Amino acid sequence: MIITPHTTQSPQGKSSLARLANRFQLADSSCREAVSAILRAIRERGNEALLEYTRKYDAPHMTLEQLQVSEAELQAAYAQVDARLMQSLQLARERIWSFHEREMEQSWIVTRDDGSITGRLVRPVAHAGLYVPGGQGGKTPLVSSVLMNGIPAAIAGVRQRIMVTPPNEQGMVHPALLVAAQEIGIRQIFKTGSAWAIGALAFGTETIPAVDVIVGPGNQYVTEAKRQVAGRVGIDMIAGPSEVLIVADHTARPAFIAADLLAQAEHDPQALAILITTSQDIAEAAVAELEKQLQLLSRQDIARKSLAERGTILVCSDLDEAMAMANDIAIEHLELMVTDPFSWLPAIQHAGAIFLGDYSPEACGDYVAGPNHVLPTMGTARISSALGVETFLKKSSLIACSRRAFLADSEHILNLANLEGLTAHAGSVAVRLAEEK
Repeated sequence: MIITPHTTQSPQGKSSLARLANRFQLADSSCREAVSAILRAIRERGNEALLEYTRKYDAPHMTLEQLQVSEAELQAAYAQVDARLMQSLQLARERIWSFHEREMEQSWIVTRDDGSITGRLVRPVAHAGLYVPGGQGGKTPLVSSVLMNGIPAAIAGVRQRIMVTPPNEQGMVHPALLVAAQEIGIRQIFKTGSAWAIGALAFGTETIPAVDVIVGPGNQYVTEAKRQVAGRVGIDMIAGPSEVLIVADHTARPAFIAADLLAQAEHDPQALAILITTSQDIAEAAVAELEKQLQLLSRQDIARKSLAERGTILVCSDLDEAMAMANDIAIEHLELMVTDPFSWLPAIQHAGAIFLGDYSPEACGDYVAGPNHVLPTMGTARISSALGVETFLKKSSLIACSRRAFLADSEHILNLANLEGLTAHAGSVAVRLAEEK
């Protein structure tokens, strides 16, 4: 049996719940040190170091002149993408764009009766860097990552969007990635990946401009590099392995459950696939379906390793308990395969994205539903949200005090400034009061 179901009250069940609730982890020390050295090399030697790493790990014959995708490559890409894929890309683009337009925040001001004006000015960052993973040496282009990262930045009004992605051994980028980028207005694309690409975006090189915000998924080296440059630049989040939690009652379909667990497990041996169900029969039937469907997968070995080492199936007493556990786990993707899933929505407090009903597999959200698929992992859904338009926005407070308001408030300002021992603060008020006498 690839996964053995346990009840939530058993020792094994309690141990699994404790592990799931405390799964946040950073990269190991060797990764941290390696990334630190890479970032230092990029900061100090720029293009020279960037080419060294790119040649060593991706494209042995990459030249400085080839580093940026050329206009000819951009134009040629369209001839290499078939009409069916173009239709799918355009549908996804329209859905994602329509959804994210609703996220745009507006500047606002309030005028008080005393004539003072306060408010908030919403402005985009000027430059954003989009990291797009290579996907098995460029063989499985992650076009959805281009759309999910690039569209919110466009809606926010970011002036310059720069995309980086690892090249294949021949120094090329998959044409589908180039088409997806152009479809959302991105033409500045560089053939570089991993931690050195993050360093180039953060510090800038002679060829790649420094940016203000870096977004996009990647391996542990990309994630660690983003963590180390955070503060110098904004980042979307510190992401871990992808994860799904399915809450199922006795009406759920075992074949659907197994298919969605496998869809998560095929990502990565570290991916996390969890089922919590009120039915022992459903738990056992889901395991049988896993074994059956595993045989059909092209990435069977990855999925099997993920399920065997990290997969979890728990049987609970009722849906109230299931929802409480879901909140404790704070999963990236939460699927509710229960009767009347909307009635349980008020019980959910912590989840990156919530999929309701039998016909809402995670794959819908990954591609064409519209909401962003860059989501908090490792329990950080307790404190953070999906990537969105707000990732590329910053806000400035507006304060314009009228003379009348200043005079009315001056005593209170002096009281608070003197209490805090900030005599210059108090003095900035006193000097104005003196002019009134």
